[in-house]
Amino acid sequence: MFIAATRQNDGKTTASLGLLAALQNVYPRIGYIKPVGQRFVEIEEQKIDEDTVLMDRVYQLNCPLVDMSPIAVEPDFTRRYLESSNYDVLVKRIQNAFDRVAWEKDFVLCEGSGHAGVGSVFDLSNARVAKLIGAKVIVVTQGGIGKPIDEVSLNLALFEKEGVEVIGVILNKVLGKKIDSITEFARRGLKRKGLELLGVVPHQPILSQPTMELIREEFNAEVLNHTDQFHNAVEEVLIGAMGVQNALHLFKKGVLIITPGDREDIILAVATTLSGEADGGLAGMILTRNLRPSKEAQKVISKLPFPVLSVADDSYYVASKVHDLTVKIRPDDTQKIALIRDLIARHVDANKILAAL
Repeated sequence: MFIAATRQNDGKTTASLGLLAALQNVYPRIGYIKPVGQRFVEIEEQKIDEDTVLMDRVYQLNCPLVDMSPIAVEPDFTRRYLESSNYDVLVKRIQNAFDRVAWEKDFVLCEGSGHAGVGSVFDLSNARVAKLIGAKVIVVTQGGIGKPIDEVSLNLALFEKEGVEVIGVILNKVLGKKIDSITEFARRGLKRKGLELLGVVPHQPILSQPTMELIREEFNAEVLNHTDQFHNAVEEVLIGAMGVQNALHLFKKGVLIITPGDREDIILAVATTLSGEADGGLAGMILTRNLRPSKEAQKVISKLPFPVLSVADDSYYVASKVHDLTVKIRPDDTQKIALIRDLIARHVDANKILAAL
């Protein structure tokens, strides 16, 4: 089974993570492969897709990482391919990796890297890759009626051109109050295209909220205190540019305060307001422009329970970048992973998927 999407960040990894758990109830020996990956980490001198690392850590898939992530699209990958095409080599690499992943497995889930056409520039679109490994496709798209069905239709055309069967669609990130209406009309609209609606997954804000650990890594920030709360989720961002008296009521759980490092009035107000709230305080603080607080303020910071970071950038840039962060599920995001498993189990019809396969 091949999981594709209508665009990036529509929920392929969420669907894959949840479906692996659901399908393991039927197929105990299950495999996973992401044939073409675009976001990778280096492990033992091999470039491995981040989602592959996630699936392996969560499900202990007992297969070499290099086989589950055979092609990593480095920054100059496309340029090198266009200069000297090595299509046959890449095809063989994917097929051999898939054979090793599928060895002694009952079922293999393949995760794509975006919409059907991603990878076309080096002749390995998602549609072509699904064809190469003989997989049927599920398309994940964001909630709605008109726009998702329009985009699914575009993708369907390319899969059909490659002779690949699309067995259905999962609508993701659907607002709770609209689920019943969207389910009814999306099912009708998809049926007119010959497609099954396989699931409607409600929007969960926590899944798109960055953690303080992700923010620390993104900015390569200096940590100014000792804390174990880097898994704090950022629900709201507050730029500390106002007077303390106007900001006090905004200091609450889940808030990330971004302020220049010389705004000691805000730092001290936070410490005073949130004393004793180790589990209900801010998500964290970011002190900007590399401005260092006084020694007295640093002593206060060292006792705060949530992370306090220092960065070189200005407050506006930091706030903008935090807002635009792409939040990927990580192996240690245990709360999010448990939520995803539950969401997919409750809102996606695994039996309908198995019947279609």
